[in-house]
Order: sequence, then structure tokens, then C-alpha cells
Amino acid sequence: MAKNQDAIYASPLDEMIDFRFDERVVDVFPDMIQRSVPGYGTMISTIGVLAARYAQADSHCYDLGCSLGAVTLSMRQRITQENCDIIAIDNSVAMIERGQQLLASDQSSTVPVSMVCANLQDVDIENASVVVLNFTLQFIPVEDRLLLIERIYQGLKPGGILILSEKIAFSEPEKHEFHIDVHHDFKRANGYSDLEISQKRSALEKVLIPETLANHQQRLKLAGFEFSELWFQCFNFISLVAIK
Repeated sequence: MAKNQDAIYASPLDEMIDFRFDERVVDVFPDMIQRSVPGYGTMISTIGVLAARYAQADSHCYDLGCSLGAVTLSMRQRITQENCDIIAIDNSVAMIERGQQLLASDQSSTVPVSMVCANLQDVDIENASVVVLNFTLQFIPVEDRLLLIERIYQGLKPGGILILSEKIAFSEPEKHEFHIDVHHDFKRANGYSDLEISQKRSALEKVLIPETLANHQQRLKLAGFEFSELWFQCFNFISLVAIK
């Protein structure tokens, strides 16, 4: 399926509204995410590798905040354990509908997948061996994040994993500004104008709330994870794996 080019913020907007995953975003999402998140393709493919290693027979794998299902497809193409299925959750109707179309065209695997439109904070996590939050937690109110991670921990089987990918902040001002600047350079190198970068940053300001790596690691420990490891970082984008 051809990628439509992201030009949502290419022209000056009369009114800046908060970013949301509506039909406009769905139409250009593959282009938007590839041009905005450094290392995205590597993260997606490696999540599939991690899922293949830690998925357990007779268990569920969850993709929470699945958007169009890139993580879901990566896991599906690599998981080989018997009676293991994938439950993909997103609260955007448009994302789920388009994701189901993409899933229907994938003939690479017979691993069962359920794509569900729901608020992930209302979903019961049960009998899970793999749970993925791929750039999802950052859109959850900060005060609700620990409860969600605790629910995931409780729903994981022993030996199960949580994969958590996030855009992060830095406590040191110089380091924080460095990562913002080089991320903007990355976006310029991928064809975004200064106007697009500025307008999207304004639209995300109240919606995407990044935290430091230390905040994430502390929260994982509070939730019960004794082991967590940073396995990927490119500029201010990281991914952690935590094992129960």
C-alpha cells in the first residue's frame, strides 16, 4: 500500500488544535512516523524478534495503542509458539479500521489477531507473555501511568515481558536542548519545513508529555519489575524491555 505524504502542518493554520489520531493522521501515518521517529523501522522489526523469544504457548500478546498495527504485524510474522494470539488495542476508530485492512492483506502468518477499538486503560490484561506500549504511554495522563504499568505487570505470566518505547525528556537543560535540536534536524533532513516542525510541536505540546528515562525506570520498579534494560536509543527516542 502506497504511503500518502504527511502535509498536515505544511500550511499556516488559523487555529491550532491539539494533535489527535483522526482520519487526517491515519491517511498519512506511515509517512509521518517514518519521517518523525529516528530508528522506527529498527524498533518495529526488533520488537518482533523480542516477541518471538519471549512469547509463551497458550498465552496472549498485547499491542496497546496499536495504531495501524505495525508492531502487531511484526510480532505475528515471528511468533511460532502454539496457541499464542495477539490482541491489538487502540482508541481511534479510524486507526482500527485501516489496521484491519492492512492485517487482512497479510498472508505471512496464521497467528490469530484481534484488533479492538477501546480505551487501553479499560482493557483487562490477562495471561500475557508479551505486552507492547510503543509510543503509547506518553499520551496517557502522567498521574495514570503507574496504575497502567501495575495492571500490565499483574497480567503478565512469569517470564513475560513489557516492551516500552517512548520519546523522553532530559533533566539537564543542555542535554534536553541538544536532543530537541538534533531531532528537529532529523525531521528537516526528511523534508519537513520549519513551519511544519513548529506547528506540530505546538499541537503535541499538551497531548504528548515526555518523561526522563529515570522516571520510566523508577515506575517499572515500583510496578514490580526487578529487571529492565534500555535496548534502543536514537536521540530522544528510546525503548526498554522489562521482564517479570
